[in-house]
Amino acid sequence: MKKCERKPMPINQKQIETNFRKMRIIAVASGKGGTGKTLIATSLALSLERNVQLLDCDVEEPNAAIFIKPEIGKTAGASVLIPVVDEGKCDYCGCCAEVCEYSAIVVAKSKVLVFPAMCHSCGACSLLCPRQAITEQGREIGRIETGKKGELRFVQGRLNVGETMSPPLIRQVKELIDQERTVIIDSPPGTSCPVIAAIKGSDFCLLVTEPTPFGLNDLILAVETVRKLGIPFGVVINRSDLGDDKTDSYCAAENIEVLLKIPFKKEIAQAYSTGIPLIEVLPEYRKSFFDLFKRIEQRVSA
Repeated sequence: MKKCERKPMPINQKQIETNFRKMRIIAVASGKGGTGKTLIATSLALSLERNVQLLDCDVEEPNAAIFIKPEIGKTAGASVLIPVVDEGKCDYCGCCAEVCEYSAIVVAKSKVLVFPAMCHSCGACSLLCPRQAITEQGREIGRIETGKKGELRFVQGRLNVGETMSPPLIRQVKELIDQERTVIIDSPPGTSCPVIAAIKGSDFCLLVTEPTPFGLNDLILAVETVRKLGIPFGVVINRSDLGDDKTDSYCAAENIEVLLKIPFKKEIAQAYSTGIPLIEVLPEYRKSFFDLFKRIEQRVSA
């Protein structure tokens, strides 16, 4: 096998996580599913009403639209680039397989195998192929829908069934960030790569949790994540009158500000199950979420 000479790769990808200073980007995240992350994200967006944009980056199961009920004006495919090998030019040197960090391309004795689901679209194989036998072609991984409800602007990504990697779609959703608006990002649950892709570049992160042992365990993981990313954050405790007080004790010990508590109410659960926003069934919470935004704004501006 010929030794592959690695050359420095030019930086030609769009920098999606640019820190926009004209607006505030608030990511809403949670260490686990089912804590009420979408409830908080949609309530905050609807409470601000004007000059706000909501991005649903939970692309494997987007459901913010159930509560926002936007008019979808445009739907477009989202694609990633994958390698295509011209075996008429290929001499099976193995350079492409050597530079691929994800084993997405394998060179056999007289055949090159490409595994699209494992490809991260870095372009190294096509750039470094000494025979220029590799080009790239688009492969659709999902859809991006944009719309509005009154003054509120809405964007959501929807990953195709069977796709294994959501970060590329999340990054393409974030390319549609409106620099003139306050942006609310409904992030995927957990602390893995999709969450990092969603919250990276945010000005502030709201971590939604619940006062249960599972909720606290996953909150601790989420706190470690945002601290490593250097993103200012605060906590919202949903169903705050259930469970125990260990979440409050943890936040106090770690000097984490609890920005809002929402008690368990039957009316909220019933409304949520039918797609009715919290602030419609309990209008008094509109002021609570507006005050929450003002507190975030003060933290970011400090």
